[in-house]
Amino acid sequence: MKISVFGLGYVGAVGAGVLAKEGHTVIGVDPYQAKVDLINKGQTPIIEAEIGDIIRDAVNAGKLRATTSVEEAVNNSEMSFICVGTPSQINGSLDLRYVRKVCEEIGAALKKKSGFHIVVQRSTVLPGTMSDVVIPTLEQYSGKKAGVDFGVCNNPEFLREGTAVYDFYNPPKTVIGETDKRSGEMLAEIYKDLDAPLIRTDVKTAEMVKYADNNWHAVKVAFGNEIGAICKAVGIDSHKVMEIFCQDDKLNLSSYYLRPGFCFGGSCLPKDVRALTYKARSLDLDVPLLGSLMNANEAHLERGMQMVLKKGHRKVGVLGFSFKAGTDDLRESPLVEMIERLVGKGFDIKVYDRNVNIASLVGANKDYILNHIPHISRLMVQSMDEVLAHAQTIIVGNGDPEFKALAGKLKAGQVVVDLARVADRKSDGSTYDGICW
Repeated sequence: MKISVFGLGYVGAVGAGVLAKEGHTVIGVDPYQAKVDLINKGQTPIIEAEIGDIIRDAVNAGKLRATTSVEEAVNNSEMSFICVGTPSQINGSLDLRYVRKVCEEIGAALKKKSGFHIVVQRSTVLPGTMSDVVIPTLEQYSGKKAGVDFGVCNNPEFLREGTAVYDFYNPPKTVIGETDKRSGEMLAEIYKDLDAPLIRTDVKTAEMVKYADNNWHAVKVAFGNEIGAICKAVGIDSHKVMEIFCQDDKLNLSSYYLRPGFCFGGSCLPKDVRALTYKARSLDLDVPLLGSLMNANEAHLERGMQMVLKKGHRKVGVLGFSFKAGTDDLRESPLVEMIERLVGKGFDIKVYDRNVNIASLVGANKDYILNHIPHISRLMVQSMDEVLAHAQTIIVGNGDPEFKALAGKLKAGQVVVDLARVADRKSDGSTYDGICW
């Protein structure tokens, strides 16, 4: 394929070199003549393992060259990768001047080009940038329609400095956000030989994936460091602890606990978070990440409360109020806390959970419901149908399979606040509202 790469910084230089190595004919584009000259001499404009030899060999083979001319690059390629910088501004927002400028220039070149051309946003941009900046700018300056006259994709990179060439060939995944199928298929063809999952999705999801990834990486670094600080303070080798921690790929290093939903609760997580952060305070250690967990949980509980309050109905039903489906444990259940707050605000509530039956409860659970939340025990009914006959707003509290039949039982005027995603659908603004979807 004939490819142009806009921006010969870190991502662009690595991408241009590797794509040329793979047999594509690549034109690098940069406004700085010094970078263009380096590429044309077979030299790398960045310091990165392996890329110097790759660029030299690609230039010598006639597969890679560079220019400052946008029009020349667009006219002599089928696909343009945008790899310009998106630096932070003082307030934390992204500076999109380089993205906007290159889109203006590519758009102007597309105006004079007759063939179908694909523009691929490779720079890291926040969700909505493609729809609010990239596509409108390209359309404005080209006078053409995205997805019809030219293609647009978002293709986030997952390259680490120092191992970028290795990462290009061994990515954790390849993500393509596409505006049209034709463009997505042509871009996917470039990555067909990579041994990695190829995910084709919508543009906004592709934009968000990179931010989810990098913020998760940041969380992991901060988590490891805070655990390490506590370990050192109590005389424990933190590397031994984390080596054992990392051997658990069923819960710790897995997708478990990462599915958006309602708050954490139960007899373990809240208690152990409080205990460890208390220990850190007693050691005069500042652990802001661990210390923020209970506040984050409270903020999410309040988010759920506001969803219910905004429905404007006084009659509310709760389906499932143990902290997790398939259990009768009510200790520190966020649903119990939500019910108590709604009762305090004067809501008329009925509650159903087939796993929570006062007659069959024993031990700590029975003591908890009878002695700590007796007012809630009086709200309990024996079936989902009783809740539906009463409520105008129905809260789905956990993922009990019984609640999957809810959609077919709703009456006119009833609305659902789903905290567990028992229905695989997005909020529609009227009858169904999911807490994170």
